[in-house]
Amino acid sequence: MTNDPHPNSSLSRRQFLKRSAAASTVFAVPCIIPASALGRGGAVAPSERIVMGGIGINSRGGSDLTWMMGEPEVQFVAICDIRKARREAVKRTIDNKYGTKDCTMHRDLREFLAERTDIDGVLIATGDHWHALASILAMRAGKDVYSEKPSCMTIAEGQAVVETSRKYCRVYQTGTQRLSEANHVFAIESARAGRLGKVHTAYAHIAPWDAAIMSHTPKPAQPEPPKDEVDWDIWLGPCPWRPYNESYVTGGWRGDYDFHTSCIGEWGAHTFAQAQAGLDALDTSPVAYQYVDNPTGDGMVTTFANGAKMVLSRGDKYWHGSCGERFDGPEGWVAAADGYSKPEASSPALLADFKKVLAEYTARTQRPMNHVRDFFDCMKTRRQAVANAEVMYRSMSTVHAANICMWLKRDLKFDPLKAEFINDAEANRLRSRAMREPWII
Repeated sequence: MTNDPHPNSSLSRRQFLKRSAAASTVFAVPCIIPASALGRGGAVAPSERIVMGGIGINSRGGSDLTWMMGEPEVQFVAICDIRKARREAVKRTIDNKYGTKDCTMHRDLREFLAERTDIDGVLIATGDHWHALASILAMRAGKDVYSEKPSCMTIAEGQAVVETSRKYCRVYQTGTQRLSEANHVFAIESARAGRLGKVHTAYAHIAPWDAAIMSHTPKPAQPEPPKDEVDWDIWLGPCPWRPYNESYVTGGWRGDYDFHTSCIGEWGAHTFAQAQAGLDALDTSPVAYQYVDNPTGDGMVTTFANGAKMVLSRGDKYWHGSCGERFDGPEGWVAAADGYSKPEASSPALLADFKKVLAEYTARTQRPMNHVRDFFDCMKTRRQAVANAEVMYRSMSTVHAANICMWLKRDLKFDPLKAEFINDAEANRLRSRAMREPWII
């Protein structure tokens, strides 16, 4: 008699035990965890990785993408763009970097943010008119944001970015990378720390092309391509509807009121933050704007509540190179711009402590001389980035107030606390723009 409850089974107890032992050996194999998964051998453990997606990546965005993918714990997994050709090109770049075919492509920002819940942060490098709205939608979806500049089209948009960052506790960095570059940091710290005496005047570079007065005339209509090739409606986003013209989606929107922030915003989005940092005024904006009778705003004097002035300057009167700033005080001046091997100053003595000033800055702030590294560090620690939403809003409010001054052709007074012009209803109406549904804040 047998105790086997299944007498017709051909599998004996001994055979069963042998097979069970073999199976346990097979299933034990995956327990040998690769060193890369543990973060050994220079690899980053999955738990430490920062998963990123790109929105609207082209020329400047391509540089940002390459820069960011150079950080060891960063992995890009998706691209969202209204142009099929750009989606495919960026996917190739990302897949080639990681040796995979995993990068997903998306056309509609709303679907992208809803579907990719695994993404920690986004790089936004669309045309200027989409920067603020894309940032707001991304932060509402729980993403941290690195947005190229100019990061808002109006004062009201800038306020909305700040409010969203606070409400959703998101890290935000605007792409004013010179706030993290050694030459500019030295110039800024020299002014801020009193090495020039009490600085009375800062100069900020504005772009040497285009004008402050922009076009309101649409370009000639062209046949609209299929939506999958170019989604024209999404490209327009919150801006007024107009017929399709290919030059818009290939960069020809500069100089157009609906899409650009003028020659003042083109470089002022960088240099106003640089100048305001040296004046220790990143939490405010000038209270007075003096109209200048020229097409560009060159020479406009803006004045802060404490009496310090910031002068808009076009050309090479105070520096050579691009995106420069200069600070003047009773004990000398210092200036920096792109292309400098080191800053320039009124005397060699002011440059003697170059390394010391930078060391003091890094010790005081605990920030790297690397703008995207600062962003990723802040994603981990949840501290505010060096060019956070408030810094962006205050410097861009200066941009927009200067533009409004030029458009109305008169001096203006501004209250930074209330974010409104004083006794000027016409100027106050220009603090915001109507937004086309459904692309509203």
